[in-house]
Amino acid sequence: MTPDPPAAEAPARRGTLNARVERIFDHASDTRSLFLSLTSGKHLRFLPGQFISITIPLGDETRSRPYSVASDPEDRGPFEICFNRVEGGRGVAWLFDRRVGDTLDFSGPFGAFAIDRAPEVAELGFIAEGTAIAPIRSMLKRALASSSPSKIHLIYAAPDREHVLYAAELDEIARSAPNFSYETVIAHPEEISDRLFELAQARWVTGDADRMRHFYVCGVGKGVIRLRDLLRGAGYERRSVHYEQW
Repeated sequence: MTPDPPAAEAPARRGTLNARVERIFDHASDTRSLFLSLTSGKHLRFLPGQFISITIPLGDETRSRPYSVASDPEDRGPFEICFNRVEGGRGVAWLFDRRVGDTLDFSGPFGAFAIDRAPEVAELGFIAEGTAIAPIRSMLKRALASSSPSKIHLIYAAPDREHVLYAAELDEIARSAPNFSYETVIAHPEEISDRLFELAQARWVTGDADRMRHFYVCGVGKGVIRLRDLLRGAGYERRSVHYEQW
């Protein structure tokens, strides 16, 4: 007889949870994932797209930094966060110093940029840049597991091929899921915003007159707002264009 799985840990709006680093994976020299499990033995329950706030003690101060959960919400194993080095970023440098067996404190999950159930529409459009694929990856897994027949298309931008995270996984999904397709954009960081804008405009604005799609956009800086305004200005309902700006 197989024992019941541990009870799920309800989303915490107050208080602190403690997690252990179970595994470390380096996507690139400056981009890493930590796989965390609650020291309570319970499972973290979260909505795809949500984030946790990690407590980062730095000696002279304590900071709290948000990191999106990149995992499949149905996975009962450790949950994953993904991050990259930032010049002068003391908080992320502390995260890079963590080793297997170390513990850290966090609160959450938080965030309204999330999917509980995939909308029943003809197409879902996802747009991500760099490590902002983390919440999008979790959302994709929920959308692909739903009974909705929606087409799903992802546009994913990175500065080079090394930083197209989860590429092998995306390739496998594209081969096995007939309703999923994706394209990558390789461009200098200063050009990524324009390239994403051009692709979104060509595919979802001038490409046809359908305005019933839903979108999930995540990235860094004002390019996210520019994409939001493009889609809403083209006639898509405000509530159908979901976005998170880092």
